[in-house]
Amino acid sequence: METLIAEVEKYVIDFLNKKVDQSYVYHNLTHTKSVVAKTKELIEGLGIEEKQANLLIIAAWFHDTGYVNGIDGHEEESVKIATAFLKNHEISEEDLNVINQLILATKMGRKPENLLEQIISDADCGHIGSKNFAEVTELLRKEIELTQGESISESDWLKENIRFLSEQHTFHTSFASKNWQKRKGKNLAKLLKSKNKVSKEVKKLKQKKAELKYKKTKINTPERGIETMFRVTLKNHIELSNIADTKANILLSVNAIIISLVLSTLVSKLDKADNEHLIVPTIIFTLFTVISMVLSILATRPNVTEGKFDKKDVEAKKVNLLFFGNFHKMSLPDFEWAISEVMKDRDYLYGSLTKDLYFLGKVLDRKYKILRLTYLVFMIGIIISVIAFAIAFALRPDTLPIIAA
Repeated sequence: METLIAEVEKYVIDFLNKKVDQSYVYHNLTHTKSVVAKTKELIEGLGIEEKQANLLIIAAWFHDTGYVNGIDGHEEESVKIATAFLKNHEISEEDLNVINQLILATKMGRKPENLLEQIISDADCGHIGSKNFAEVTELLRKEIELTQGESISESDWLKENIRFLSEQHTFHTSFASKNWQKRKGKNLAKLLKSKNKVSKEVKKLKQKKAELKYKKTKINTPERGIETMFRVTLKNHIELSNIADTKANILLSVNAIIISLVLSTLVSKLDKADNEHLIVPTIIFTLFTVISMVLSILATRPNVTEGKFDKKDVEAKKVNLLFFGNFHKMSLPDFEWAISEVMKDRDYLYGSLTKDLYFLGKVLDRKYKILRLTYLVFMIGIIISVIAFAIAFALRPDTLPIIAA
């Protein structure tokens, strides 16, 4: 039997090195040798008799040769390979059946039915109770990624290993439970510790990604463009309003000076008989000047609203709190509450800015219409007044004979 085991070892080593795909970085010759070594350790620890020990060792050598045709049904394929080899080496049908059953006992999830099956099952998972568990299980992860074309995250792999060690796997033999269980517990503790560490790192990474996404969204969001639009437009409207007020004030000042000159110069001389011809031009001139002054005052006259609102108006979003005319008569607590409501509601805030912009535009429209009319009246008044004075001087009594001559 020792000769047969030596031939089996030579055959399997050559078979695994030449025929099994190199992408199987876990289920390879190294793993097979490890299972054989663990099997021998269990045989010695449990005092298994020589014949049964030899059958276990042969089964351990052949148990993963079926990977030559892939992972699916590899145990059955291993049985075929072992049967084909052993039938040529004069082994009894009974021993061959035992070996084949031992190979099938390594199938994941199968419950061992006797001590020999328990031994090979524990040997196949012996790395779980070894110090190099982390390195070995990492090879299994790499093999799955290479052969199945799927990427496994560290977090998912840790969860799967923790679930397997804590829920699915158990050592069947007394020797494995006594000698390997303690190391299995330490390996499980390391997995749990690594899981917590990875979970914290993943949480930090997600938080960082969320922050970056928020910052990116904040940078790319149209909010800033909207705010810039409102700021620039409102500024332009205010500047236009100031220009209109300045123009109206200039006209008001000019007309005030004209009225002063008229009152001080012309009116005081109209009571004389030789100045009667100036009465009508002076009245025309004064009338247009007064109209221009009135229009200038109307153009600059402020329009203040009621200055009150209630909570229903705020809740219904009917009041524009950005214009002082809507709140100047309200108490400070009511105003603070209303402003906080505006700041909480984005739509209300932008709606208020829109209304403020709209009504400021309406005010500008009114200002410029009145201002345009004022300039028109002032211009027509100057022209008509000059013509009136020219006609008056032309038709005064002392010039009529000269004209008649």
